[in-house]
Amino acid sequence: MSNSPFRTLALWVGLLTVMANPAYAYIGPGAGLGAIVVTVALALGVLLLLVGLVWFPLKRMLKSKKGADPAPDGSSKK
Repeated sequence: MSNSPFRTLALWVGLLTVMANPAYAYIGPGAGLGAIVVTVALALGVLLLLVGLVWFPLKRMLKSKKGADPAPDGSSKK
């Protein structure tokens, strides 16, 4: 069972493709902290968006089912 040249070439190309090269990159503390802050702010923004879209309409619907004031200004007419 001999290896074909195509199989050997494919093996070498595959090995060279998956080998990692060092990036020699540096991100400073200011840029790194900024990236962390932006990520946290984005996550909190998405969370607040979901709260605004789900919780407040749900709260309003539950309040209206409990029989809140019939008058919008809070005064009751007799």
